[in-house]
Amino acid sequence: MSVGIPGLEPESQSPFRPGEAGQSLAGRHVVVTRPAAQAGHLAAAVKLAGGVAVLFPVLTIHDIDDPRPLLDIAERLDDFDLAVFVSPNAVRKALTVILGQRRWPTRLRVATMGQTSERELASFGVVDIIAPHQRFDSEALLELPQLQQMTGKKVLVFRGDSGRDLLGDTLTRRGATVEYLACYRRGRPDVDIAPLLELWEKHRLDAIVITSSEGLRNFADMLGGLGRGLLESTPLFVPHSRIVSLARSLGLSRVVQTAPGDDGIMTGLVDYFSALDIDPTERPGQGTQGASSHHGS
Repeated sequence: MSVGIPGLEPESQSPFRPGEAGQSLAGRHVVVTRPAAQAGHLAAAVKLAGGVAVLFPVLTIHDIDDPRPLLDIAERLDDFDLAVFVSPNAVRKALTVILGQRRWPTRLRVATMGQTSERELASFGVVDIIAPHQRFDSEALLELPQLQQMTGKKVLVFRGDSGRDLLGDTLTRRGATVEYLACYRRGRPDVDIAPLLELWEKHRLDAIVITSSEGLRNFADMLGGLGRGLLESTPLFVPHSRIVSLARSLGLSRVVQTAPGDDGIMTGLVDYFSALDIDPTERPGQGTQGASSHHGS
């Protein structure tokens, strides 16, 4: 079951099957904070494991104000050797415009990081993708052999209106010429937090999934002082050490680091709740458990 944004139906495809995950999340309410368009896959996996996905996006994705740079890039794609998409939103926003103007150049290689981004690329017909499969970040992408010898290469990075420069800076040091293109804007939703707080007060929130540092900052700001107790008492599941560090700096101790990707997040959730030696009617928010921190690979 999913609750939250009206009209959002979780995607049906999921690596998890009821026979595999059983009902290991039976009755557990898991807050999924991804942007609305990316929440469906994880929400479907939570449902298949018997849980309830509470949809509460902490990021909004908007078109860029001026589409001319993107249209210009569509004309210059043949000049590049490698195109890197940093997120599913970059894939969707860029390729919707570009493929409306022209075909993708056959010689232009594509790279990304993250299972959701790979699925999004595949939905546009892009399947020959350079991508890491153990960790899903810029560091992991930069470790791949295809990105070591970059002298004389021209690289185009599709991203949002802000972000880390590690990828471009590293490729520049390796001899590449790097050009960034912002193809979407991120924002913080203006939503009513009362329904979420009501679930928490009724001890019906068991876990929160946060998949970016910006998302965690937004979530904390959106909850404000009224929701501070929710953040402090509910286990926070995150797939990267950077988000763990930010959570610690915000004074949060109930942080569970999972392996990356939806598979890693689901494994972390299932393992955590399967291991709880408590009455199944009790909830993590009732203070029956101590602080917990697990570090995945």
